[in-house]
Amino acid sequence: MLQIHDNEDSPAKSRSFRNSEQISSTPGALVNTTRKREDYLEWPEYFMAVAFLSAQRSKDPSSQVGACIVNQENKIVGIGYNGMPNGCDDDLLPWSRSADNQLDTKYPYVCHAELNAIMNKNSADVKGCTMYVALFPCNECAKLIIQAGLKEVVYLSDKYHDTPQMAASRRLLSMAGIMYRQFKPKRTEIVIDFNSINYPGMLNCATK
Repeated sequence: MLQIHDNEDSPAKSRSFRNSEQISSTPGALVNTTRKREDYLEWPEYFMAVAFLSAQRSKDPSSQVGACIVNQENKIVGIGYNGMPNGCDDDLLPWSRSADNQLDTKYPYVCHAELNAIMNKNSADVKGCTMYVALFPCNECAKLIIQAGLKEVVYLSDKYHDTPQMAASRRLLSMAGIMYRQFKPKRTEIVIDFNSINYPGMLNCATK
């Protein structure tokens, strides 16, 4: 079952998962009409949720970030999360955020979600695509986004807004003509229940 909780700040109202019953105009007649679900995920919510789901693959103990690249046809063409480079043993590299020696922190080694999403693309290129990402991209990721030809960045959090790296990122993206906007979720939480497939009608849909 997919449980969806509406954001209190959103104008969206909660809607029932159950099939609706329509009363016929004919006296004494009751007609049960199965209608489509009205509380399905919209495209932006779906893509940001995919980014957050992919972040669960990250082994970073302090920050799990995911990114999802989508083309003009709303097809996912790349997914990535933050982690150590391929072939590098992440048990031998540091995960600390701070240390006396910077080489003992994760920062010189870790690959950001944006980089991995671009490198993991399943199409010839990602030109003209949109990236959904949990955090506003840093300046290094902004360079990659520009060079890859993406047209838009949709981010959820901008908690490092005042850092020099983010200021540089905004400057680069703006100069390159790449749009960036903050995602405003209509729902506060999405829960995936693997058992829901065993209970027909839980999401107001027929058996597969």
